[in-house]
Amino acid sequence: MRPPLRIAILECDTPVESVDKRYNGYYGLFSQLFRECAKSLGVEPETGLDITRWDVVHAQEYPRLEDVDAIVYTGSKHDSFESDPWILKLVEYTKKALEDHRVKLLGICFGHQIIGRALGVKVGRGDAGWEIAVCDMDLTEQGKKLFGKDKLRIHQMHRDIVFSYPTNVVPLGSSPNCAVQGMYLPGKFITVQGHPEFNEFIVSEVVNLRARSGVFSNEQSDDALARVKLAHDGFDISVVFLRFLLGEFK
Repeated sequence: MRPPLRIAILECDTPVESVDKRYNGYYGLFSQLFRECAKSLGVEPETGLDITRWDVVHAQEYPRLEDVDAIVYTGSKHDSFESDPWILKLVEYTKKALEDHRVKLLGICFGHQIIGRALGVKVGRGDAGWEIAVCDMDLTEQGKKLFGKDKLRIHQMHRDIVFSYPTNVVPLGSSPNCAVQGMYLPGKFITVQGHPEFNEFIVSEVVNLRARSGVFSNEQSDDALARVKLAHDGFDISVVFLRFLLGEFK
């Protein structure tokens, strides 16, 4: 019997209150998702996965690299390009993780940007503005091979982007609002700008909250809410993530 896959969830934010209450933070959300993916792959979700939780914002605690097999960087409302002490610490930790020859990384939205920043490329506000709810992601040829699809539909919640691909990194896809939608370094990491873990409830809650606070205009929120129920590939993307972490492919 193979030892459990040790996955560290680096929580880069706390979800909005209603989502946090339902899922127990990003840790709970990703734990549930990965265990469902494990079942689909014939992996015992309780004994085959060892998922731990790390608060990198407030506690600023991190796992030792020798104690984990994989690291998941969650999304966040914070800006990946800022110089807050916890963000700088996260970037430095990521540089060390990237140099490790064994540990694999998954970057989601903010996490995608942090990995880009750690690799030395520019991250920041995109000129195209917000990309929200279920959107199309046009795949490169390598992206099509990796995900087994011609195109992905994935929930989005961002206006910050990675501006270019780091050296030797494989481009996975793009959208009209964001040229760097995913990055891949075989055997090391996969990132996506979108949120495969998001669903109709989560995105609706975030959109409504940001509309009430004036972050989103009525036009933006109405458009997003009209697309939250659309079918998306979040589960299939997450299965590919888990297969990658399990070593089924590089």
